[in-house]
Amino acid sequence: MKIKSLLTTTLLLLLFCACRDEESIVENEEEEEEVIIDIADYSDWDDATHSKSAELNYDVVFNQNEVLRFDITIDSDDWSEMQSNLSSILSSSSGRPGQSIDFDDPMFVPCSFKFNNTEWYHVGIRYKGNSSLQSAYQSGIKKLSFKLDFDEFEDDYPAIKNQRFYGFKQLNLKNNYLDLSQMREKVGADVFRQFGLASSQTAFCVVYVDYGSGPQYYGLYTIVEEVDDSVIKTQFTDGSGNLYKPDGSAATFASGTFDTSELELKTNEDSANYSDARTLYDIINSSLRTSDVEAWKNNLESVFNVDAFLKYLAANNIIQNWDTYGNMTHNYYLYNNPVNSLLTWIPWDNNEAFQEGKRYGTLSLSMSEVSSSWPLIKYIIAQPEYEAIYEGYLQQFIDEVFSPSEMISTYSTYYDLIKEYVYAEESGYSFLSSDSQFDSAVETLKTHAQTRNNVVESYLN
Repeated sequence: MKIKSLLTTTLLLLLFCACRDEESIVENEEEEEEVIIDIADYSDWDDATHSKSAELNYDVVFNQNEVLRFDITIDSDDWSEMQSNLSSILSSSSGRPGQSIDFDDPMFVPCSFKFNNTEWYHVGIRYKGNSSLQSAYQSGIKKLSFKLDFDEFEDDYPAIKNQRFYGFKQLNLKNNYLDLSQMREKVGADVFRQFGLASSQTAFCVVYVDYGSGPQYYGLYTIVEEVDDSVIKTQFTDGSGNLYKPDGSAATFASGTFDTSELELKTNEDSANYSDARTLYDIINSSLRTSDVEAWKNNLESVFNVDAFLKYLAANNIIQNWDTYGNMTHNYYLYNNPVNSLLTWIPWDNNEAFQEGKRYGTLSLSMSEVSSSWPLIKYIIAQPEYEAIYEGYLQQFIDEVFSPSEMISTYSTYYDLIKEYVYAEESGYSFLSSDSQFDSAVETLKTHAQTRNNVVESYLN
């Protein structure tokens, strides 16, 4: 009986192993088949265009002489979920136009992204923006801004690990919200950079979106470089420092407002050391400002790039960007440059520039109306030495960057470049109601350049 039982057990074990081996073979065959399919699905992949090892190709991605075309395809179910998520987020938020609104970022969904007949796979796409996103959405305009992240879904699709778009991990497609000229976002970023300030590269593109019913023209957009992706890597010698994107009352750096939850770290998140930002906060509000001003200035200059900030103020006040520091608690970055350990100002979001402030007014050139609620302006510009430097930069900006002849030429060039794409925008996907609105807005920009030069000359003389 024991022998019979042993034989039976042995046979059962052999049968079990045989079944396991057969299942293993089937699984291996299925895995091999999946690999073959995986390779076929990613046939457009090329190191020069898709891999992390690719050099940042600014000539292609930020082509200044063409309007690029991007085709985005999103699965209909993902699209529906994307819309439900956005509706849920915005229905529970509130805030005045132009102010920061406290809501979570919209969700990413995967999309197929095509450019020049080449596909990038499972690219993360989400809506982006703050009050501009809410306002455009509530007005029924479907031309909303997007953020792209080319390896957002690499965990779900390992074959696209570290996918890049000509070296870039993230890009912003901005919708030129409330900008009838469609140029302010681009020109604002460009003039800052031309003046020697860190600022994103920009270019024009058109966007088509297909979520199941065929490609829909979403209109002319501005491609804007992501600060924490490539700006700090290419416009600073060392891109390893802390990068903050303040948003909320702490962004004022006013006394009693310091709050790390409103000083979003975009780099070095794991270490989350806010000591540099805290030091700036403490120094700008220090009693030394009134008891020992030279010591206060020395301390300030040891942590904050005051010269770059004065340069920024000069350019920003001339172009009249009202939706920024001094009026609004957002729309800038602070980067702790490892080369000199100075927090350096990086401007962001220029679609509301080049016009009188429609809601809250732009800052005057003297900034005398600015209160201690904005100490980085109020306390710095109150020092005669800093005021003199600032006024020197006012003159330099209109002489070297914002001269009427230079700006009129720029606006005319961009008008010729983009007008056919602006004219082609469709109702429901445009902030324009007529082609003539676009034409008139461009002429207004030209007049604005001359007017602002006259204002600066009058102020300085």
